[in-house]
Amino acid sequence: MNLLLDANLSPRLLDPLRAAGYTVEHVVEVGLLTASDAAIFDYATKSGSVVVTADSDFPMLLAVRAATAPSVVHLRRIAELRPEQVAGLLLANLPSVADDLERGAVVSLSPDRLSIRDLPIR
Repeated sequence: MNLLLDANLSPRLLDPLRAAGYTVEHVVEVGLLTASDAAIFDYATKSGSVVVTADSDFPMLLAVRAATAPSVVHLRRIAELRPEQVAGLLLANLPSVADDLERGAVVSLSPDRLSIRDLPIR
């Protein structure tokens, strides 16, 4: 699974995710640090990446466009977590939602909740 980390997430997530076997890029690595959400959305679609973000705009973009890609992991209530804790949260949950993300989904993930919504959002 290819992951694309949004600008609102620390690049310190890269190493633990890569060490776990994920192909992962941060928007800063692909020249999208100051890009619009729509440009990031389009890049993720073209590259077959799952957007990992703390920004609720991505699920809204999916709904507005009635899109089936890219899948999104929307991290919630993580502002107080250190990057290592966010990485742990992702690593603990990505295996259980991998099939959903491959099919097309929005996964909403917080320290105490996980929900999955199939794409397209209706």
